[in-house]
Amino acid sequence: MTPEALRANWNEAWHALGIDSPGEALCEELQRRYGEPQRRYHTVQHLGECLAWFEREKTLAERPGEVALALWFHDAIYDVHAHDNEARSADWAREALLEAGAGSAAAERVHALVMATRHDAVPEGRDAELLIDIDLSILGAERGRFDEYERQVHAEYAFVPDEVRLPRRRAILQRFLDRQAIYATPRMHAQLEAQARLNLQRSIAG
Repeated sequence: MTPEALRANWNEAWHALGIDSPGEALCEELQRRYGEPQRRYHTVQHLGECLAWFEREKTLAERPGEVALALWFHDAIYDVHAHDNEARSADWAREALLEAGAGSAAAERVHALVMATRHDAVPEGRDAELLIDIDLSILGAERGRFDEYERQVHAEYAFVPDEVRLPRRRAILQRFLDRQAIYATPRMHAQLEAQARLNLQRSIAG
């Protein structure tokens, strides 16, 4: 997604909430965060891929502006040594919405959407289902992009010894493969489910 398309998505998301975009600084700060040197997968590339999927599927959302902003913030904090990245990202999102003049209900919904990207529970509601499907869209990418994604994830955790990192990664992928369905929304399920299962099986097999 081009810088212009990113900015257009950002402004449209805020306008969908009935408020003006909070300005250039926050958008630029988020993009700076996605460009931090410790990141290999959780970068502007990932953000752009997510937002591109959102643009194609946003008619499924009940509150599209909130889903878009949750995508912007969902990996805003990314410390590979921490276990509270989603919580800190969600807190930042809630604070940003409140400061921009969004109501507390919208701020809490976006907070909950970001927290859903922990992938530790079945998403509840259409917006959460769409958000999670978009975040997991990489699993159903064509083979070359999926393999690049796997290299990127391993590079982010290169400080973890292979004998620890590799089986841990296989276990994470196996949990997705064991789901009855990886994708909840009908169109994304139709487009991505079969390829995702092929990718996961191949990666787990090594």
